[in-house]
Amino acid sequence: MAVDIAIKKRLGDFTLDIKLCSDSARLGILGTSGCGKSMTLKCIAGIERPDSGHIIVNGRTLFDSEKHIDLKPQKRRVGYLFQSYALFSTMTVKKNITAGARGSRREKQKRAAELMESFELTDCRNKLPMQLSGGQQQRTALARLIASEPEIVLLDEAFSALDAHLKERLQYEVLGFLKKYSLPAVIVSHDRDEIYKLTDSAAVIDSGAVCAYADTKTLFENPGVATAARITGCKNISPVKKLGEYELFALDWGLRLRTVQRIDESIRFVGIRAHDIQALKSGTENSIPADIISVLESPFEITYIAITPGGGQIWRKLSRDERIVPHTDGYLYLPPEKLLLLR
Repeated sequence: MAVDIAIKKRLGDFTLDIKLCSDSARLGILGTSGCGKSMTLKCIAGIERPDSGHIIVNGRTLFDSEKHIDLKPQKRRVGYLFQSYALFSTMTVKKNITAGARGSRREKQKRAAELMESFELTDCRNKLPMQLSGGQQQRTALARLIASEPEIVLLDEAFSALDAHLKERLQYEVLGFLKKYSLPAVIVSHDRDEIYKLTDSAAVIDSGAVCAYADTKTLFENPGVATAARITGCKNISPVKKLGEYELFALDWGLRLRTVQRIDESIRFVGIRAHDIQALKSGTENSIPADIISVLESPFEITYIAITPGGGQIWRKLSRDERIVPHTDGYLYLPPEKLLLLR
């Protein structure tokens, strides 16, 4: 898939200003609610019209304000899976899928039958959407989308309404279907885990603009920008004062830190992910006393919140089968190789 997007559109109190080029099979767009990520999909699909710019998918120009190109949605060959699935409420599963298919009546019927079998929907082919489970509704919507033979698939928060168990299972299934049918996709979500699981590359959008873009694993390992670090789940971020090429002072934490990366003049923050912090029995460089002020427990992990010498907080996450050393004589260690230097 090749996507080339450079669009502007005024949205209330900010302007959507997206510049993004990608040749990944599955591109993720990650951001908080209201940042413009869903509007970006709607502009690709032709549901919304940008004020200016261009949208090119696989060499086809879908929109270009200067060349006066603005293809109608039905001409764009874009499959859009809405969060609500948007199934026709008075049509059965079979009719919903047939409605999206291309070709003659006979070809549509054959295609619908093939997809119902592939998506395990044959037994509920005569049911209405209201009679289906959430998973069946999503599979029906996806089957209808594939029946239209799109050149690109847009998934807009497609899993957000599902419970945790069903969400994971359907994420696995959808990823399998995208690979099986060789369908390129743009996947929008506020869920960082979803983006990490489903995409090859990812962009972080903040206030209508792309603030970071890389292949997905690289983006999470080194987000480069404080905003992207926060959105990808980094709990510990502090402004810094540079002390040397490999030494800085974390202002919120009151802590001098050594780094393995060279600190250039653009660095304004340091971060570390909660699961990268280690526990020590004695103090050393890059460590602080483990002065625990709160413990948050979930079924599979424990989060410890410690107060720092600078009055800020440090969060540490670990699985339930691990235990931190007692806070009275223990230390938290921030490994130099795990520090994130952020602009």
